[in-house]
Amino acid sequence: MKIVLPALFLISCTALACAQDLEAPPPIITSVKHATDGHVWGALIFATNDATKLTGTNEEAHADLPKLNERLAKVFPFKHFEILGQHRQDIFREYESWVVPSRDLFMKIDSKGPADSGGVNLHLQVWRQHQVLVKSDAILRKDSPLFIGGPPWKEGRLIFVLFLESK
Repeated sequence: MKIVLPALFLISCTALACAQDLEAPPPIITSVKHATDGHVWGALIFATNDATKLTGTNEEAHADLPKLNERLAKVFPFKHFEILGQHRQDIFREYESWVVPSRDLFMKIDSKGPADSGGVNLHLQVWRQHQVLVKSDAILRKDSPLFIGGPPWKEGRLIFVLFLESK
């Protein structure tokens, strides 16, 4: 009996492999476009009161987000703001999305679907390398950026900006 079962298994596998050779070739797999709940622009901002501490990057702010520095100054007690990095990303319905404006500080986004009052209901995690710094739920609406205060850096502070783009 011990010899019969493995032999039957081997014969079955061989017969199955032969039968598969007779079938039509498998279809060509094309890339799948996953459903999205929106598209975001994320930026890592350096805020400081000392202009000599700015790094000299020449990143431009999002065209649909006018007066970004003035808006940041109303929320954070700094005079100078500089975009260190930025990234655009789809917010996928069934998959996590990552906004990665720098190698060291980035954001994981999980969509919880459309918000009742418009926008997108999100679960956010801000990461620094392999460590989660902040976890929060938020509703992101068009024309209303989300500002998340990050850790102190170079006599200033890092700020994460998330903006829901128009489709």
